[in-house]
Amino acid sequence: MDCIFCKIVSGNIPARKIEETQKSLAFLDAFPLTKGHTLVIPKTHYAKIQEMTKEDSSDLFELAKTITNKLESLFPASLIAIHNGKESGQEVPHVHIHLIPRNSSDKAGPVHSLFTSRPKFTDMELDEIVNTLRNTK
Repeated sequence: MDCIFCKIVSGNIPARKIEETQKSLAFLDAFPLTKGHTLVIPKTHYAKIQEMTKEDSSDLFELAKTITNKLESLFPASLIAIHNGKESGQEVPHVHIHLIPRNSSDKAGPVHSLFTSRPKFTDMELDEIVNTLRNTK
């Protein structure tokens, strides 16, 4: 498999590892957006979070929580982001959680600032979306 994160897990590509468990790994992003920008990945290759086993998912989010506590002992806040599929901006097709330290002077803004053209929905359309999601298996 030609996955850069799988190569990091196997030791074929070096990374600045922070912490790891049997199922997950946390390391500094090679192209950080802020000081301390960290990625947390499952050691098993999954392209999207819904493919993950409950055990791997639980371990991944526990490690993300642990690293977030460490980051927020050094920085005032953090942005936690997951791109889930190429169309969402996922550049490496291996599940990864971005833990990005934030402060009021970084000018990154809230998540809503990422979208310059947002749709407007009527109450009826929102109700239809909710009903569709509730009835989708």
